Amino acid sequence: MTSPAEYTQLRAQLDTLTTEAFRPELAEIDRLSTLEIARTMNGEDTTVPAAVAARLPEIAAAIDATAERMARGGRLVYAGAGTAGRLGVLDASECPPTFNTDPSQVVGLIAGGPAAMVAAVEGAEDSAELAAADLDALGLTADDTVVGVSASGRTPYAIGAVEHARTARGALTVGLSCNAGSALAAAAEHGIEVVVGPELLTGSTRLKAGTAQKLVLNMLSTITMIRLGKTYGNLMVDVRASNEKLRARSRRIVALATGAPDTEIEAALATTDGEVKNAILVVLAGVDGPTAARLLAGSHGHLRAALRTALDPAAPQDG
Repeated sequence: MTSPAEYTQLRAQLDTLTTEAFRPELAEIDRLSTLEIARTMNGEDTTVPAAVAARLPEIAAAIDATAERMARGGRLVYAGAGTAGRLGVLDASECPPTFNTDPSQVVGLIAGGPAAMVAAVEGAEDSAELAAADLDALGLTADDTVVGVSASGRTPYAIGAVEHARTARGALTVGLSCNAGSALAAAAEHGIEVVVGPELLTGSTRLKAGTAQKLVLNMLSTITMIRLGKTYGNLMVDVRASNEKLRARSRRIVALATGAPDTEIEAALATTDGEVKNAILVVLAGVDGPTAARLLAGSHGHLRAALRTALDPAAPQDG
């Protein structure tokens, strides 16, 4: 139970946050037509990309540092509460089908555990100790990256995750918030503060702040995977064909990468057990399935490097 003194202190803190600011000009938004409200909300959303663009140098630096560690076998771990935590779990859960990563490579931690994905877990976001325990359960190492996500930048769970990862485990840390001068950004090696301003609904950070966080998390995971060789150009060559739609996409990706006829594509996929990246190498380099697998292993999964080696064995094997 929050005491009067604690309530006063908390209210004072909220009053200083841009994401919590009240906007008098929207005080009668409920009296507008639905179309007018939609136009207003859409106008608010259009400001988010510019706020993200202002932080691109910090985002790029965090991605390069993350990719360097993941290339050594490290993991990418998101930690947050509420909407921020759900966005992290969402981004992590989409990496296996998109990039064929092991589920343990990109992990989303939400304060309160899986139940918090659909319901509030009382007090979980206020516990830095819970964040430390969740990270310890993963066996965190110095090769891992922990991204604390919090719109306010003051959520104890996110700050606690970053502080524990950095000081107790020597992991790389990133702090993503939507307020300037946040405690979360200050606690991390890489602070990213995407200031989107006050929300349409006062304090509803699932709106612009949530959109901004989603955009940044998209960049963190996607560009890291590009750096790790999970793509060939803009093709998802490590896609996991787990259903009919993805199997059709696999064939289309091989076709786009090679320009080969359907019969050759089917043969290449058959000899590589459906692995898209390997099949592309089979077609473009004229090698068999086992040779394609060996070349990709030698290039740490980078298709361009494997292709260079296949066509010119004297070429250096790098990404």
